[in-house]
Amino acid sequence: MGWPYIGETLHLYSQDPNDFFAEKQKRYGEIFKTHVLGCPCVMLASPEAARFVLASHAHLFKPTYPKSKEKMIGPSALFFHQGDYHTHLRKLVQSSLSPEAIRKLIPDIESAAISALESWASDQVINTFHEMKKFAFEVGILFLFGHLDGKYREELKENYCIVDKGYNSFPSNLPGTAYNKAIMARKRLAHVISEIICDRKEKRLLDKDLLGQLLNFKDKRGQALAEDQIADNIIGVLFAAQDTTASVLTWIVKYLHDDHKLLEAVKVEQNVIYESNEGENRPLTWAQTRNMPLTHRVILESLRMASIISFTFREAVVDVEYGGYLIPKGWKVMPLFRNIHHNPEFFPDPKHFDPSRFEVAPKPNTFVPFGNGVHACPGNELAKLELLILVHHLVTKFRYENDSGKWWVPKVGLSIAHSQSLSKDYQPSFGNFQHPRIVHQTEVDSRKRNLILDFILRTNLVYEAL
Repeated sequence: MGWPYIGETLHLYSQDPNDFFAEKQKRYGEIFKTHVLGCPCVMLASPEAARFVLASHAHLFKPTYPKSKEKMIGPSALFFHQGDYHTHLRKLVQSSLSPEAIRKLIPDIESAAISALESWASDQVINTFHEMKKFAFEVGILFLFGHLDGKYREELKENYCIVDKGYNSFPSNLPGTAYNKAIMARKRLAHVISEIICDRKEKRLLDKDLLGQLLNFKDKRGQALAEDQIADNIIGVLFAAQDTTASVLTWIVKYLHDDHKLLEAVKVEQNVIYESNEGENRPLTWAQTRNMPLTHRVILESLRMASIISFTFREAVVDVEYGGYLIPKGWKVMPLFRNIHHNPEFFPDPKHFDPSRFEVAPKPNTFVPFGNGVHACPGNELAKLELLILVHHLVTKFRYENDSGKWWVPKVGLSIAHSQSLSKDYQPSFGNFQHPRIVHQTEVDSRKRNLILDFILRTNLVYEAL
């Protein structure tokens, strides 16, 4: 259990978290206890145990997050709750994310993807993860607000970026700290959302985006949501929609970069669709996004390998017995998704990137990239749609060169020779772990432009979408 109060937190943060959990599982088995982040915890590394906590006996456990995170997002965000409030709002969010609803977003998502990729060709240094976050943010805005006025979009973006920077900072509210700046920006976000709501009410707009659904919601007593409840849920969904999707996209680009044969096979699949649309003369259709089997398997394998959500927190609301073990009331319970996804019993040679393993459906409860049970992410289909659309335009509009090195090169207007440099500096920070940074930098003469695509591969350890 480690030292008093701090337990094994320093041990966890001083090494690769994968090694920490793997070592514990190897030593103690699939159920073990530890003490991290000031809390006694039970770690669960089996599919059956994860299902017990998240699905079949979810009523015995409640979602729990650090108070600093709740304050940053807003206490009324549905993923902090259970019971009727959570059930009603989750159904509302799910209706906004139905296939019928998200297929209408395809033209706008495609436009955002094209715009994002075209910006890569400009004369600048590009950070892959940050660029993917920009793309995911734009899609999140589309889902939440539809076609939002540019003034509001910029205000939301400016303040959201400040909140995002402070989200994983040390929670000191002293003036000038990242956390304090984030709290102040969070208040401004709520004010901007209030202005958008007021504008809609004045114009009597009946938009069917998520904001419209929240504004029209009434519970069994006919009571509508307060503006602060709406703001909390809007900001919460934006958080859920951005970092996880951006992280997966970054990993996909990396995995395709590492396997030239796989990349070529994906390009063949996507070029068939590209040519049938006469290039960009016709937009992607819903049917076409459903007919990308190899690309879909690449996405699934990326989700498994990266395991963006490594684990999630629950808290036992009563004493719970499982598998001969007693989980005391008040203890944290942490299903370890990454350990399950990297268990060779379920996924042979788990460290090898192999999309073909998804030609056959995984065993039940062994593949849970979007969580499980009532708090599983309802936006998983929208996220997959984003991934498919961006990958389609990435591989059909960029040329993949293998010179002295490898990298994505726009087909028109950027001629580069390549070399690689690799940095393996491990940089842990509160609430997330930065994996080794992989940097590919072009070396060109003074007449040519430089392009650096810097992967910052993050794993969010404390955040589970909805």
